[in-house]
Amino acid sequence: MIADTSVFIAPNGLALRRAVCHDAAQVLEFVRALAVYEKLEHQVSATVEDIENSLFGERAYAEVVIAEHAGRAVGFVLYFPNYSTFLGKPGIHIEDLFVLPEMRGREFGRTLLAYIAHLAVQRGWGRVEWSVLDWNRPAIDFYRSIGAASKNEWVLQRLDGEALAALANSHRAAVDGAA
Repeated sequence: MIADTSVFIAPNGLALRRAVCHDAAQVLEFVRALAVYEKLEHQVSATVEDIENSLFGERAYAEVVIAEHAGRAVGFVLYFPNYSTFLGKPGIHIEDLFVLPEMRGREFGRTLLAYIAHLAVQRGWGRVEWSVLDWNRPAIDFYRSIGAASKNEWVLQRLDGEALAALANSHRAAVDGAA
C-alpha cells in the first residue's frame, strides 16, 4: 500500500503515488480526458476548486492514486469506500480509471487495478466494483481478462439535476406539512 508520501514502483516501471492537493488540476485533466473518451465531456462541470475541496479538503470523499512513467503523469484511479450488507464488509468503488491513450497496452491499467485489489485485501474488505459503458468493448475485454465479472442483473439508478431537486423538495413539503 502507498503511504501518504511514498511511491510504489511496479515491475513495469510505473510509479504509483497518492495524489495530494497540488495534483487537483492533473486529476481534473484526467477526468476531462476520460469524459472525452466516453463521449460525455458535456457533463463535466467540476472545477479545480471542486476537486481540491472534495478530495483534499476538510473531508475527503474519495482517494486518488496518480500513475507516472518516466516522470510524466500517465493515468489515475479515483475510488472510495462502499458497503455490502450481504458481506457485512466495506469494499471499494472505483469511480474513474484512466490511462492516456498513447500509454495503453503497457499493463498500466492492470497495475492500477492490482493496486486497488491489494488495497481492498489489505484492509480486509470484501470486493472492488466499478461500472463500464456498455459500448466500451476494449475496456470490457480487458476487465474480463483480469477475472472481473459483469453483474448484468443489477441496473444502475441515478437521481440528479431536476429529478434530485424535485424529490428533495417533496420531502421538505412532507416534513413542513407534518409540522
